[in-house]
Amino acid sequence: MARYLLQRLATGFVTLFGVALIVFLIMRVIPGDAAVMMTGAGSGVVTEAELQQVRQRLGIDRPLVVQFADWVGDIAALDFGTSLRTGSPVIEDIARRFPYTLQIIVLAMIIAVGVGVPAGVLSAWFAGTWVDRTLQTVTMIGLAAPSFWVGLLIILGLVYFFQWSAPLFWEPFWVSPIKSMSQLIWPAVAVGLRQLALIARMTRSIMREVLGEDYIRTARAKGLSERRVVFRHALWNGALPITTLIGFEIAALFGGLIVTETVFSVPGLGQYVVASILDRDYPAAQGIVLVLAGIVVLGNLTVDLLYGLLDPRTRLQGARA
Repeated sequence: MARYLLQRLATGFVTLFGVALIVFLIMRVIPGDAAVMMTGAGSGVVTEAELQQVRQRLGIDRPLVVQFADWVGDIAALDFGTSLRTGSPVIEDIARRFPYTLQIIVLAMIIAVGVGVPAGVLSAWFAGTWVDRTLQTVTMIGLAAPSFWVGLLIILGLVYFFQWSAPLFWEPFWVSPIKSMSQLIWPAVAVGLRQLALIARMTRSIMREVLGEDYIRTARAKGLSERRVVFRHALWNGALPITTLIGFEIAALFGGLIVTETVFSVPGLGQYVVASILDRDYPAAQGIVLVLAGIVVLGNLTVDLLYGLLDPRTRLQGARA
């Protein structure tokens, strides 16, 4: 188990280093200059000498290798720098916005699991019937529809039927849980539709396979009710891969809310990424992307370890590899 853990940790470390290098280079390659964005030099009121002073103060006039080494060293000391746009430490900006993103993900997964797993079980239970065909069609639409497009449709519907408008102030959950959930439920629905469809189709596939096993036929031959066979034996034995999928989707959602949060104007991590990139806010953009990548890597690592703990065959195969 220790070797398996070390292998996964090494893979995660290499992944994070690669992400750090890529985001650093991309922020330097895309058009725009952080010094120009900060000083408004495009209006012609700032001289080139003043711009050069700003670049020196920000440290972006040094060779890229030196800049990258300094940034990695700061990250290793848990110093993500100061946002050029807000003037606050990047880690504080992330901490303020993280609860909104986390709440959307929790609501989205409650919807996805609460509807997707029963839908998948019903689809497998009534395979080949109109129930199965209807659920298959709905889940196919859910997989094909991008979350930002679904979000736009939801906004159009809310505006047309209820004269809805985006809140001027997003209530934190710890201040008013009901109001906060009512504000964030629609972004959660837009994001959760795809997860719902994916979980439903995976559950159906696994249940179809499990329902054909010998021990299921034995349970039926003993006279157990079909409901008990499906929910007590088949679903329980097929829960591990479903749980694994849910874990991976939770981790992936942290990096997949960028467009949806922007569409709904939610002040979460996704909107912070977009604003930081548009403003060429190097410390903020690099820090938030690395944090999101770290969450995804940590989530996948947790799922791998959980799978390895529950299924020794996976752990042994990973150790041999």
